[in-house]
Amino acid sequence: MTAFILNGIAWGGYLGIFLLMALENIIPPIPSEVIMGLGGIAVARGDMHFVPLLLWGTAGTTAGNYVWYAIGRHLGYVRFRPFVERYGRWLTMEWEDVERLHRFFVERGGWVVFVFRFMPTFRTLVSLPAGITGMPIVRFLAWTFAGSLIWNSVLAAAGVYLGSRYDELDQYVGPAAIVLAVLMIGGYAWRVATWKPRPR
Repeated sequence: MTAFILNGIAWGGYLGIFLLMALENIIPPIPSEVIMGLGGIAVARGDMHFVPLLLWGTAGTTAGNYVWYAIGRHLGYVRFRPFVERYGRWLTMEWEDVERLHRFFVERGGWVVFVFRFMPTFRTLVSLPAGITGMPIVRFLAWTFAGSLIWNSVLAAAGVYLGSRYDELDQYVGPAAIVLAVLMIGGYAWRVATWKPRPR
């Protein structure tokens, strides 16, 4: 995975960063921590500059999240119900859960999108209910960009700090990414296996 990301950065420069960050938010789990961290290392080596890296990376994050927002907006609140009723077990939710989530987003959706930018997995998934509940697109993009800008700044700065210690970092990047993927898949499998619909 590390070699793939490095090749993407070397091939596309800032555009490569944009595409990788967009992809990370569409098809997890290519971790943004690794992408922006390696981008920060490129800054420390003089191959990139911090501000363009940050802006391109954040633009990619926003674009990737917009894909899920657009899917949710296309589905809509009402059209989502048959899908939930049919695949509720695999979503581990019922329509009552969707109704509560809808009310929550209508009341507090902006700051929820902002805060979830700092949470693994949820920072991508939150875009779908934002679209389903009809959050205004400008508001969604603004909150997404603002939260992502802060988070990506931290990741890129960590990469700059590590600088030339890439060989030391590389010992942990691959195993950490594998562990994260296994935990995500295992957590989802456990939730599906133990989920039960509410008694009627």
